[in-house]
Amino acid sequence: MSAPANTISEKIGFDDFLRVDIRVGTIVEAAPLDGARKPALRLRIDFGPGLGEKKSSAQITRHYRPEELIGRQVAAVVNFPPRQIGKFMSEVLTLGFPDADGEVVLLQPERTVPNGGRLF
Repeated sequence: MSAPANTISEKIGFDDFLRVDIRVGTIVEAAPLDGARKPALRLRIDFGPGLGEKKSSAQITRHYRPEELIGRQVAAVVNFPPRQIGKFMSEVLTLGFPDADGEVVLLQPERTVPNGGRLF
């Protein structure tokens, strides 16, 4: 999936970075994802008027319970193709960093920002 933590991935140009569309959205629904090989949650994230609501599958059950996620802002890649996860179609990639045990810790702004804002 990615380079080990102690190595840097292949260098890319700034134009390559600009092609990855990372936006902020607010989680409006979260529930266990039935049929996933690894424990996961299905999320519905509101990215505001321009993008609307999108679905995401996230393997974040170690640190997060569904009810705690409602109203939390997260960052996600919104321009990857949809991906089938069991019977669920994930439309965006919710972003996080690994903790010391390799479990996902969600990436979020340190204060509330408008939904749909693009990372720069």
